Amino acid sequence: MKPPRLSFDQIRELGPPCYETVARADWTDRNQHVNIRYFVVVFDDAGDVFYPTVGLADADHLARQSGTMDLEHHTHFIRELKPGDRIGVYLRIVGVSAKRFHYLMFLVNESSGELASIFECVNTFVDLTVRKSAPWPDDIRTALEALRDRHDGVGWPAPVCGSMSA
Repeated sequence: MKPPRLSFDQIRELGPPCYETVARADWTDRNQHVNIRYFVVVFDDAGDVFYPTVGLADADHLARQSGTMDLEHHTHFIRELKPGDRIGVYLRIVGVSAKRFHYLMFLVNESSGELASIFECVNTFVDLTVRKSAPWPDDIRTALEALRDRHDGVGWPAPVCGSMSA
């Protein structure tokens, strides 16, 4: 599947980036660009920064004996990154169900204003006392749904792969 053409202005409709960093020299491979494994590291780090904004901080999980786990991923690698490139990750929630949420992350090379990668994921809430999926606590689900509703208002369709859903 060919990824959609999205402009930096379209992606900025989602609000500020949920995570920002700079591509490091030690992330490069023999092609002298950032290796794909570090794209995934950046997406994972962005998730760790995002989760507390909807009530999923480490302290919240500790109190609830809960966690979250990714169930499925799809990643488009669109443009390469080089050491020193400024990176911004923007998040868009596309679906929320009783136990899961479906989201996209857009990794933008802020130095050039170009979309470098799209990460799509389905994540689930987990009761760690039994290590199984469990319903979202009401406050978390409400926060996720509010963000999804705001993201539904942007002027472009979510570029989902079509095989995942919450």
